[in-house]
Amino acid sequence: MQTTYSFRIYPSKEQEGLMNQTIERCRQLYNAALEQRQIGWKLRRKSITYSVQQNELPALKQALPEFKNIQSQVLQDVLRRLDTAFQNFFEGRARYPRFKGKDHYNSFTYPQVDVVKKTFAKIEQGLLYLSKIGFVKINTHRKFDPTQVSRINIKRKSDGWYANLTCEADLSIVVNPTTQKEIGIDMGLNSFIATSEGELIANPRYLRKTEKYLKRMQRQLSRKQKGSKNRRKAKGKLAKKHLKVANQRKDFHHKLSNHLIKEQDLIAAEDLAVKNMARNHRLAKSIADAGWSQFLRYLEYKALKYGKRFVKVPPHGTSQTCICGAGVPKTLADRVHYCPECGLTGNRDIVSAKVILKRAQELAAVA
Repeated sequence: MQTTYSFRIYPSKEQEGLMNQTIERCRQLYNAALEQRQIGWKLRRKSITYSVQQNELPALKQALPEFKNIQSQVLQDVLRRLDTAFQNFFEGRARYPRFKGKDHYNSFTYPQVDVVKKTFAKIEQGLLYLSKIGFVKINTHRKFDPTQVSRINIKRKSDGWYANLTCEADLSIVVNPTTQKEIGIDMGLNSFIATSEGELIANPRYLRKTEKYLKRMQRQLSRKQKGSKNRRKAKGKLAKKHLKVANQRKDFHHKLSNHLIKEQDLIAAEDLAVKNMARNHRLAKSIADAGWSQFLRYLEYKALKYGKRFVKVPPHGTSQTCICGAGVPKTLADRVHYCPECGLTGNRDIVSAKVILKRAQELAAVA
């Protein structure tokens, strides 16, 4: 299984200039390759493939010497990104690939890492080697095995630079002792989750709480003259605020998922189609603010890492069914569950969590 470690890096001014230049050249290559595919199809009805564009890279470097300062595999990865974007479009997973503006292309990738050479030679000294850039200071706040790193992604964020190291590692290691406990969780917007044990975890709503301030910052940005230093400053300030909201949400998800994994041997949740649910324009912002997909993803990989079980059950009817199996139709306004068959009365979300746990136990018994 793959896992990714994200570490803060601190390039010098010269190295930061090289990294910004690399990102800009990669963006230009992406847009040029996209334009080539569009023209090839429009004029000749011919699909230009990744292999064709990759074979043209040596000629590109001869014609444009500025691309010689970028590692060849980094350029190949740009073309691979574009090819993946087209595959996602043809298979219905994404929209048609678009040209990238300066604010929408912020990373480059070394798809293969030769750990025998320089890349991790000085990692214990806090230095990471990047081809064509040199040794960059890195803060490795977590332990990892450098020999298992298969790729390095360098990402530029509003608060600095980060190195994302993808490792090929076996994470199925039991670290926490078994607790013999099982729990079902129901995702919601009023409460972030309701558990089958009767607990309601409040939804922090980080975006909603900051929305008023973000709107004011956005208005200030819109008043700035395009291309001015003040506009760049205002844009950076707004980006940092959005990044803080995302980091707050991520921290909340990590802490809550860690708590559930440590306390339970089995965690059951609905297999939600979050992307489809977000098409409801009245709920889209609240769903995005809750970050259900990210939280479920954290639960899934942490369960595998610590030897616990994470089960996704079909979501159909979990809020319209009683534990006894009887149907109990409810609207979104109905917050209390009452079953006329068995007489069970309680919070609808907690009852739904119990139904989810029951379904997961039934699936586990069949397996």
